[in-house]
Amino acid sequence: MEKEKQVEILSNLIAIDSVNDKEAEVADYIASLFAPYKDREDVDIEQIPYTPGRDNLVITIGKGSKILGFSGHEDVVDTGDLSAWDSDPYTAEIRKGQLYGRGASDMKGGLAALVITMLDFLEADNIPGKIKLLATVGEETGEYGAAQLTKEGYADGLAGLVIAEPCDEMQEVGISAKGVIDYAVTALGKSVHSSTPEEGINAIDHLIDFANEVQSLTATFDEVDPVLGKLTHVQSMFNGGEQINSVPSKAVIQGNIRTIPAYPNQVVFYALDHLVEQLNQKPGYNLSIQYIFPEEAVAGDPDSSLVQLIKSVHAQMYPEPIKVVGNSGASDASEFLHAKGDFSIVQIGPGNDTEHQSNENISLDVFYKSVEFYKKLAEAFFIEKVEF
Repeated sequence: MEKEKQVEILSNLIAIDSVNDKEAEVADYIASLFAPYKDREDVDIEQIPYTPGRDNLVITIGKGSKILGFSGHEDVVDTGDLSAWDSDPYTAEIRKGQLYGRGASDMKGGLAALVITMLDFLEADNIPGKIKLLATVGEETGEYGAAQLTKEGYADGLAGLVIAEPCDEMQEVGISAKGVIDYAVTALGKSVHSSTPEEGINAIDHLIDFANEVQSLTATFDEVDPVLGKLTHVQSMFNGGEQINSVPSKAVIQGNIRTIPAYPNQVVFYALDHLVEQLNQKPGYNLSIQYIFPEEAVAGDPDSSLVQLIKSVHAQMYPEPIKVVGNSGASDASEFLHAKGDFSIVQIGPGNDTEHQSNENISLDVFYKSVEFYKKLAEAFFIEKVEF
């Protein structure tokens, strides 16, 4: 595919405002690119609605029992302060070899590269094997598109999965990732006038007890992952009370825990639940805890055949050796790991560290080269025996 057409595809994706919504427009557009091939026996196009206006997309090309998975998410984060942008975030603009726009790096650039790779195989009528694209909704706010596709079996039976998340302009391959536990603890009390506090129950006082004790509790999860580091915990939001001269009857604290494979989410859930139960044994305490879209940590294998294959293909194309890393942020990998089958999941994409920022951008040279990388990787993937 000519470079001008590649830029057009990426620009059209950026033009769609899919901030945790309207992903169906992204799915419609990508599906339209494959429409000329829809009558082929080796092409399948399926849109899977999550909610109205929000469609996942699964496109399968090629034949065979061995399946290579490609994945990218269709949503983007909010633009933030528009005055901080030097151009319209939904109109791709090229300046000095960089293409600017919301989602350029995270991750419409990577998604476009995967789409172009598959279209090139179709145009050349030379598909090396069976390739399945899983394009998802809602990655930025909870990975619920990936969860839906996994639950419905679309990721079952893969032999490997490549997620095109931004990875230092294709210089890193992410093999593991921290999990996420967002929690909210609510304390209920009894409101009375502040002049007679002994007649009420102070919800904030009780929540402060939880806030202090949960810090000590999470500190006991002190094992260090060699790639991801330690489990981390941040108390990020606290609010409560009705007015300054009343004993507060309700208070809420929210926190964020980033887990590692040594501490599965259920282990952390049990510890937090137990703490709440202990506090509720005290007179007047009424605490409850809720978990919001928890995601499991992803444990990767640096010696897996897929990682070794990526290293081999990368060495043929890039002057510097690729770095094998862990990712502190969550991704759709945390949901796809629950699919049936024993396969590696890796992240490697053409984006950079401007993700989630104003003036988000992607290097066009890196973008073009990523397409060639994905092609060579797919071709090598389907060779029955590869020497590393």
